Amino acid sequence: MHETRRRRKLSPKASIEDEVAHLRDLDLRGLRARWQSVFQRPPPSHLPRHLLFAVLAFRIQADRLGDLDHETRKVLDRSNANPSGLAMADRLKSLDRKRTDLTPGTVLVREWDRRSHRVMVLAGGFAWNGQTYDSLSKVAFAITGYGATIWMRTARQSG
Repeated sequence: MHETRRRRKLSPKASIEDEVAHLRDLDLRGLRARWQSVFQRPPPSHLPRHLLFAVLAFRIQADRLGDLDHETRKVLDRSNANPSGLAMADRLKSLDRKRTDLTPGTVLVREWDRRSHRVMVLAGGFAWNGQTYDSLSKVAFAITGYGATIWMRTARQSG
C-alpha cells in the first residue's frame, strides 16, 4: 500500500490521466456512483453525463495538483446571487435543455448494419427514407427493429 502511494506521488500526471480515462469509460450510473463516493452526497439529478464527468475530472486534478486559490473562490462565491444554489441549478437545467433540444434542420447521422442513415429533424417530427415519423423512436424502430437508443450517441448539426 505504501508503494502505491509513493508511485502516485512520483508520477501524479500518469495517475491523473489514468483516473480521468477511467471516468470516460463510466456510464451515467457509474459517474453518479463515483460522485457519491467523492462528494459524500448524491449528484444533482439534473446534471447530464458530460457535466458529471467534467466536475469529477476537475476534482481529481484539484485533489492532486491543488484547488482554486482563495481569491478565485471568493469571486465564484460572489457570482452566485442565491446562496442556496437554486439559481445556478436553474441555469444549468436551462442550458441542458438547450443542449439537448433538436432544432428543425438538424441532421442526425448514425451507422447501422454498415449503412449510414441520415434523419432530418422537422418542426413536427423526423424525416427518414422519404417518410415522416412523429418520434425518433419510430425512426429507430423502422431502421433497426429496436428503440431510439441508437440516436443518442451520434448527432451533428447540418451545415
